[in-house]
Amino acid sequence: MSSTDNSVTDSLPSGEAVGADVWFLSGALQPRDSLRHLAIDEPLFTVGRNSGSSLRLQFKTVSGNHAVLSQRDGGLFLRDLNSTNGTYVNGERISGEVAVQQEDLIHFAEAPFRLLRQSPTAQSPGTIARNVCDEALALVQFDRMMSEKLVRPHFQVIVDIHTGNTVGHEILGRGSVFGLESVSAMFTAASQLNLEIELSELLRWEGIRIGRDLPGRPKCFVNTHPKELQDLRRLIDSLKAVREMSGQTELVLEIHEASVTNGAVMKELSGAVKALGIELAFDDFGAGQARLGELIAAKPDYVKFDISLIHGIDQADASRQRMLETLVKMVEELEIRALAEGIETPGEAETCRRMGFDLAQGFHFGRPTPLR
Repeated sequence: MSSTDNSVTDSLPSGEAVGADVWFLSGALQPRDSLRHLAIDEPLFTVGRNSGSSLRLQFKTVSGNHAVLSQRDGGLFLRDLNSTNGTYVNGERISGEVAVQQEDLIHFAEAPFRLLRQSPTAQSPGTIARNVCDEALALVQFDRMMSEKLVRPHFQVIVDIHTGNTVGHEILGRGSVFGLESVSAMFTAASQLNLEIELSELLRWEGIRIGRDLPGRPKCFVNTHPKELQDLRRLIDSLKAVREMSGQTELVLEIHEASVTNGAVMKELSGAVKALGIELAFDDFGAGQARLGELIAAKPDYVKFDISLIHGIDQADASRQRMLETLVKMVEELEIRALAEGIETPGEAETCRRMGFDLAQGFHFGRPTPLR
């Protein structure tokens, strides 16, 4: 098999004995290339920039003869060939020959690959388990996404529910690389690498950097990850940086309600964001475990009612409608603006308007879109 072939390899390499395990490297041959499954189909599988390499990589940091993989006794072994920038297994630079295992993350200098092993006894011969490959490829792509800031913020409009006028936009993260397009895919990969905070910071920075150019300079509602509240000093420093970068754009920091049960932390954060001229919103109210008293201790500027409370509210029974209306009135009496999330129909919009919500967000008013 030629590693320069543009096709994705999903079958046993030619000549491979049926019943034998097959090793694959999953990754890209050059920066910004598509991802491929590449069978390790030679006894000595060489990796490098030279034209004679079994796996020829077009990364400037990869040496001509960079590394070699060899199969023996049912295992796979990796040796660095005195490359300039090194070969790494799960973040550790190797010296000499090491045994490698399924799911190991291998870097040939800056080029990342996930190692997969497919046993034909596990399923139909010649077929890679697609879910395993998809997960591995997402991890391989994550480093590149972070280092090259390959994210594309989307913006969902927030309106005054009574006038329909635009008040702001919530910034929602999307990836620009294969396998990491959705926010859930990005954070799933980030959690496996313990990089949730770094990803959240990147999405916030890029979202504000682009969102500050929105026509009319509406408010930008930006999200946090729950882990960020475990390192409050870092979060505050991050907010100082984006506040300086954002210029005159008004910012609203969203905190998930399940993250606000620590009163001391919330009091410190509330003071810090107000000193920076940033407003505070409690997100997904009604989805977590926090009590209303805990939510209002830090006196946020907004409470965003979760979609689970809003969905189908116009068709709900009287008791459910009374419960929601009572919560809205309690929030309003505390001089906190109530925002209904996830409105999808005219009926939901009208019922929320009647209940006294100030603001609204959802597909009925606009889907998340990139800034064109």
